[in-house]
Amino acid sequence: MALTLYVDTARWRAHHKHVQEQFPGLVPVCKGNGYGFGHERLAEEATRLGADLLAVGTTYEAARIKDFFGGDLLVLTPYRRGEEPVPLPDRVVRSVSSVDGVYGLVGARVVIEVMSSMKRHGISEQDLPQLHQAIENVRLEGFAIHLPLDRTDGSDAVEEVIGWMDRLRAARLPLHTMFVSHLKADDLARLQQQFPQTRFRARIGTRLWLGDHEATEYRGAVLDVTRVAKGDRFGYRQQKAASDGYLVVVAGGTSHGVGLEAPKALHGVMPRAKGVARAGLATVNRNLSPFVWGGKQRWFAEPPHMQVSILFVPSDAPEPQVGDELVAHLRHTTTQFDRLVDR
Repeated sequence: MALTLYVDTARWRAHHKHVQEQFPGLVPVCKGNGYGFGHERLAEEATRLGADLLAVGTTYEAARIKDFFGGDLLVLTPYRRGEEPVPLPDRVVRSVSSVDGVYGLVGARVVIEVMSSMKRHGISEQDLPQLHQAIENVRLEGFAIHLPLDRTDGSDAVEEVIGWMDRLRAARLPLHTMFVSHLKADDLARLQQQFPQTRFRARIGTRLWLGDHEATEYRGAVLDVTRVAKGDRFGYRQQKAASDGYLVVVAGGTSHGVGLEAPKALHGVMPRAKGVARAGLATVNRNLSPFVWGGKQRWFAEPPHMQVSILFVPSDAPEPQVGDELVAHLRHTTTQFDRLVDR
């Protein structure tokens, strides 16, 4: 009895190939929990795609994944002097976002990140004159720019990249490779046409692994079902049942990521109103679970436990049976499954 991730493998891999065709020179990204699939599985899929370079989030991830992927590894988190040294092979490429960081990586393979409108980290335009001497003692693999997902000011992502290409060219810095993130396929084609001497490589994670929502599905197995009457007490806190129904124990708890949710940016009146409504319900211990039964998302009977959740299913719904599986709408990047089943 488990929380299972089911994968329509043929469909999933067909989507990978489609993305790869749209983005020549694609660099798959495997970071965090491996987008819900795990590092080992995504390393296998990247190898299947023929990728020569796989991007990971941290040096610790690079140390774990190096045994599963035989190509080069690009660490996306920028190097900082004083960081804990992690033994890594020469095929690991480090990102750098400061002139000082470049000087700290003598002899290493590096990609230099420039500051985008994300304003997260990167080399500034004022830093460019200092880079000439700094890059003499490293093996420069290229520059990189990480762009925002939304552009609410109406600005053009391609123009932002062009602006940096012009600055780098004016500074007479080598422009053989530019790594980019969060561009559309036609955006990449425009850039490649305008700068034919530069190879543009898109670093893609979410769109590659999670772009086809119909290719994957989480399901939690029903472990127990107990009938309750209105007023019956149950659970750790001995709350009273609000009506007749069933307490359904389903695989999937906090250790799997059930009940955990990353903050969302809300745009528009309706999403904000729904957010306020959910917050109001939570203050009276009414929290909607990710599990679906009888065509509806069901309420948590109480906060999820470590490995299971207890749901309340009203008596007018079909009675779940032990061994049934409930579809679960879970976020891949915060979920840890018990097993993965290819089908």
